[in-house]
Amino acid sequence: MNRNNGYRNSNKYEYEEEYVRLQLPKKHKKEMFAIAERLMGGSRINAICEDGKSRMARIPGKMKRKARVRTGDLLIVKPWEIQDEKADVVHRYTRTQAITLSRRKLLPEEIDVF
Repeated sequence: MNRNNGYRNSNKYEYEEEYVRLQLPKKHKKEMFAIAERLMGGSRINAICEDGKSRMARIPGKMKRKARVRTGDLLIVKPWEIQDEKADVVHRYTRTQAITLSRRKLLPEEIDVF
């Protein structure tokens, strides 16, 4: 009977590097990367977008309950059609995911702080 604590190989320190698929901004829907700069209260944040503009971004209710947005987080935002200085938060990356995107050179230089 092989007792290797649930590992397939007997060497428990042998790990495979897996390829993780991350959500990217949909440019045809005018989504872009942003960094959360300051929490404003009332489920709003001030975000610096990849085009250099500072926008007030609204955190939707389903994201507010599942993923806590903090200062310095990497986000995907979608600017409003009628007011360009406001946006909606579409997705929040974890710290590990943001570092992975930075390593793969997928972030623009304006907001690549990871």
